[in-house]
Amino acid sequence: MTATIIDGKAHALALRTRVAAHVATFREATGRAPGLAVVLVGEDPASAVYVRNKGKATRDAGMASFEHRLPADTDAGTLLALVAQLNADPAVDGILVQLPLPAHIDAEAVLLAIDPDKDVDGFHPVNAGRLAIGAEGFVPCTPLGCLMLLKDIHPNLSGMEAVVVGRSNIVGKPMAQLLLQQSCTVTIVHSRTRDVAAHLRRADIVVAAVGIPRFIQGDWIKPGASVIDVGINRTDDGLVGDVDFAAASAVAGAITPVPGGVGPMTIACLIRNTYVSACRRDGIEAAL
Repeated sequence: MTATIIDGKAHALALRTRVAAHVATFREATGRAPGLAVVLVGEDPASAVYVRNKGKATRDAGMASFEHRLPADTDAGTLLALVAQLNADPAVDGILVQLPLPAHIDAEAVLLAIDPDKDVDGFHPVNAGRLAIGAEGFVPCTPLGCLMLLKDIHPNLSGMEAVVVGRSNIVGKPMAQLLLQQSCTVTIVHSRTRDVAAHLRRADIVVAAVGIPRFIQGDWIKPGASVIDVGINRTDDGLVGDVDFAAASAVAGAITPVPGGVGPMTIACLIRNTYVSACRRDGIEAAL
């Protein structure tokens, strides 16, 4: 068996193209463009690249991009004042504060200060609670992208056995909640799980988000399973995922590559969430 390679770049392009078309309709109806504000504190090179890519994707979709770059020695009060300003700005539909923040700033306090209805990253506890009870809110972009990739392979996920590797608030926990909403039987495994391989060998779906290069071995994968690899690990061999891609590809039914799998979907879902936020704020049904 050779796994089908899930082309995240193609899926992300298709989603961004759909959103751009709906944004054009939104602009005609409201006379304004959906707006995304991104705040970067400091000069972290990886964060600067992410911010640049997000800005380009926002503009490519026909949206307004508001970038705020603050020096690394910015104090918490200044950053919180900017967040309050963006919360009150009617041109801003989504607010994203790029993490990590400098060590002297309490990131949790900053995230709590963002209006949950503009929290297009889906990190605010209010949105986490909304996801847990199935209410309308924003879902973190990476797990949302993972679900979209899975739904393309399996339009009906009901009853499938899913194992999520990792329990972070950004990927693992919201991914499990999304799969539960699809009526999957969900297991979360983590660093204290006694026999990770035993859980994975019965999984129809594996979502790997543990941050350890090639942690998941090929013989841990159930034949025909769908494998979504969220990991992006820098090694001497270049970027690799949390799954041993070569070995798993010989067993799985479908698998995402690293790079080119989940990564492109994250920014595409951010653009999608910003459009949805604009529709909600203007009382328009999002056409997605």
